[in-house]
Amino acid sequence: MTRLAAALAVLLAGCASGAPTPPAERASPTIVSLNPCTDAILARVTEPGQLLAISHYSKDPRSTSMPAAEAARYPATGGTVEEVLALDPDVVVASTFIAPATKAAMDDLGLRVVMFGAASSIAESEAQVQDLAALAGHPDRGDRLVRSIELALAEARSSAESVEAALWQPGGIVPGKTSLIIDLLRSTGFSSYSANRNMAQADYLPLEQVVADPPEVLLVAGSEEGQRHPVLDNLPAMRREMLDTRLLYCGGPTIIRAAERLAEIRRAVAP
Repeated sequence: MTRLAAALAVLLAGCASGAPTPPAERASPTIVSLNPCTDAILARVTEPGQLLAISHYSKDPRSTSMPAAEAARYPATGGTVEEVLALDPDVVVASTFIAPATKAAMDDLGLRVVMFGAASSIAESEAQVQDLAALAGHPDRGDRLVRSIELALAEARSSAESVEAALWQPGGIVPGKTSLIIDLLRSTGFSSYSANRNMAQADYLPLEQVVADPPEVLLVAGSEEGQRHPVLDNLPAMRREMLDTRLLYCGGPTIIRAAERLAEIRRAVAP
């Protein structure tokens, strides 16, 4: 009998005798992650063989928050109930944006689902690292990763006066005032152009505004036509730098790479 058929049999039996009994928890539970941000953290805080699969997003160079070589060590799923059941994990780690029908089906089949939202600050991300490490049964590994993040931030921190930077994201939008990437900008010696102008999350930043009211640094993390316009080459008071979109949205170990890149840009602006 396949695992899926067995799980369905348990579900049918549960209709007569109550909810199915969850599997016994081990000291180091096996985990399937359905979220690219938790993929990267779990890869750092689990032991070999414990992380059974990561999300398919982590296999896509456009959306992964993990180095390709690291992602290649794990199988991936598309997040379907059938794929997860076949792996028979103790815990499923998902985003708070998981489809309600998928979450309900996993609950009905006795799968333990733990959801994590997007961290909106460095402190929230560090707390998430520690929560995931505790869930995996390895809080010491979470502590080590947090120390690595703090060390990277300390090395990236600038004592000089902050430099105003506009982050131009895919679609020509800006991040919100309370977002992880804005917290990272503040921590590495920048002030937020969009926050200084009371722009909100996902507000559109037109090319005309950049030309008329340029920031000291323009961080381009998109590829729209306006973001590549030749007029941007003729703004002598503005420095333009590319920022990898994969550094924008996830915390955990991604913070280390983002801090290193932002510090590199900050030093180039004002050593």
